[in-house]
Amino acid sequence: MAEDAILGFLQNKDEIPNSENFALDFGVGHDEIVNVIRSLHGFRLVDAQDIRRERWVLTEEGKTYAAVGSPEFQLFSAVPPEGIAREELQKKMDPAVYKIGCQQAIKNKWVEMAKTHVSRKVQHADDKVKDLLLRIQDGEAVNQEDIDALKRRKLIIQQVWKGFSVKKGPNYAPKRKRAATDLTRENLQRGDWKELEFKEYNFGAKGQPVEGGHLHPLLKVRRQIQMIFLYMGFEEMPTNNFVESSFWNFDALFQPQQHPARDSHDTFFLKVPSTTKMLPEDYVERVKEIHESGGYQSRGYGYDWKREEANKNLLRTHTTAVSSRMLYALAQKPFVPKKYYSIDRVFRNEAVDRTHLAEFHQIEGLICDRGLTLGDLIGVLQDFFSRLGMSKLRFKPAYNPYTEPSMEIFSYHEGFKKWVEIGNSGMFRPEMLLPMGLPEDVRVIAWGLSLERPTMILNGIDNIRDLFGPKVDLGLIKRNPICRLGL
Repeated sequence: MAEDAILGFLQNKDEIPNSENFALDFGVGHDEIVNVIRSLHGFRLVDAQDIRRERWVLTEEGKTYAAVGSPEFQLFSAVPPEGIAREELQKKMDPAVYKIGCQQAIKNKWVEMAKTHVSRKVQHADDKVKDLLLRIQDGEAVNQEDIDALKRRKLIIQQVWKGFSVKKGPNYAPKRKRAATDLTRENLQRGDWKELEFKEYNFGAKGQPVEGGHLHPLLKVRRQIQMIFLYMGFEEMPTNNFVESSFWNFDALFQPQQHPARDSHDTFFLKVPSTTKMLPEDYVERVKEIHESGGYQSRGYGYDWKREEANKNLLRTHTTAVSSRMLYALAQKPFVPKKYYSIDRVFRNEAVDRTHLAEFHQIEGLICDRGLTLGDLIGVLQDFFSRLGMSKLRFKPAYNPYTEPSMEIFSYHEGFKKWVEIGNSGMFRPEMLLPMGLPEDVRVIAWGLSLERPTMILNGIDNIRDLFGPKVDLGLIKRNPICRLGL
């Protein structure tokens, strides 16, 4: 209907000056007219020129004040010539109107507000705000200073109207002849295929996007790091038990029971089952002795070690708990050098912000062999991180309960133009390894880092909640390219 009206009108007229007036004359919605004009313009049946008109309209609050008066005038009118108690005036008025009215009436010097009494400072006041709002409502011109004042009070907003003026286009016809897109059986049976005009094929057009599976950026980087470990001869540790006992998570790592990390502020302890009943008793006794009295040239911690603390179940705070199990199992057989790695989730009771979540992925690598030194650790780290594209490394001495010496690992970030911490490392202490039953000349070098940090750096993400968790934009996963880390 709208299309026929537009093309029919232009058959006898040169122009439709205003699409809004045209819509009113023909009893058609303006939005419908606009959509038809855009379609006809696209096929060059008409030429359309944009018309843009801006005007100020009243907000809902502005409409209210235009009807009943501004808050300051309402408050002034509620104050009798002899004045009124402040509490009584409050009861007479709406709380929101009273609050705004007090501010504006005092600003206009209409009233004087004492602690308990309100009195008039003038005998007569003009409601300029209401007058301005009525003038704007009627479409009259108002000076810019008054417009700015009403806009600041959010009594008016700018409304933009868009329409078209329309003329005949180079392909104009009184009636659009729609091009056929397919030759159907019915066309052949009726014989009207001879008169059909077919739409031209656009061989440069892109097809519909193919819907398929997309790998999350974390999974891509995880796979790349996994391949680095495999190329370096490592084997993966089993990390499928998220629930761990405090013994394997802390005590076996020579971490004292009074260590702050064992507090409930940092650890998620389980209610059911709250404790474990499956610990190697002979090994537990050796761990207890090394904590309480020391051994192997160590003084220990000198405190009363409690079995009930070691039995508590928790969500593992690091995958090093898996490393302690693997090293203990290795010590029960004739010694063979091993290279282990793991990449899996760990859990810590931390406040959620742009760089922290209550769960994240930890990457861990360790090498167990005879006669290893700190130089071996530095060399392995140089090899590992160079495969990640991080060739500029620095090391800083650090403290860990279960490694000595310990080092924080820093890499120079070309984008940030500064050194950033990327991981932690060290050599496992004899107090941890010897109670397991490993030979005295066996050393273990290890390092760890998070999976999220390098993934965020590689993908330009500065908020971890945009990478992991329920707020992740699925479009990020679909648009994410294959990640190449320098393999």
